[in-house]
Amino acid sequence: MGLQRAEVAQRLADGWAFTVVRPETPERALEIAEGCLAGGVDALEVSFTAPCAVRAIEAIVGRFGDEVLVGAGTVMDEATACMARMAGARFVVSNCLSEAVAATCNRYQLPYAPGCTSVTEAVRALELGASFIKCFPISSVYGPSLVGLFKTPTPWMPLMASGGVTLENLPEWLASGVDCCGFGGLLATGSVEAIAENARAVRAAVRAHRAAR
Repeated sequence: MGLQRAEVAQRLADGWAFTVVRPETPERALEIAEGCLAGGVDALEVSFTAPCAVRAIEAIVGRFGDEVLVGAGTVMDEATACMARMAGARFVVSNCLSEAVAATCNRYQLPYAPGCTSVTEAVRALELGASFIKCFPISSVYGPSLVGLFKTPTPWMPLMASGGVTLENLPEWLASGVDCCGFGGLLATGSVEAIAENARAVRAAVRAHRAAR
């Protein structure tokens, strides 16, 4: 039967860090997944801005199964959500809020993380069943301070940062209370070994933060 919606959402929160990739080829997606997994980051979002997104998701699922939690990104319509699900995606992320995508994800029990820029929009997303609120594109603009803006009036809101997260500001993001973070270039460029090294650095920072709490 595979992983259930609650299990996937919890795994994203427990892992905290996931990779955002726009691979040129499915083979490159496999290299990135291999490097991330070797470094301890086991969740990966394949953006549908990549023409090979469906084939990349299928390739990752085919090689790694549930060892890598693969999701689909930039899912802006119901048709794309359905394609992502059929390819094997376990969660769906978007740069915008779509009621049609929310309904599809609810129907098939996929965690959904729509991009929201205001508390009003984010609360509407929660009403539609979103598992996380993706702070996009504002996480790149405001940085970790945005977490308080959302969580002070709605402390139960699960937030996903996407963009602007680096090794340098990682401690600030961890301290902010954000629920999970997507990493682009840091965990998606370079050799398998370089990606693994960066993934290990991210995982070490997450472990150190949690041990100090």
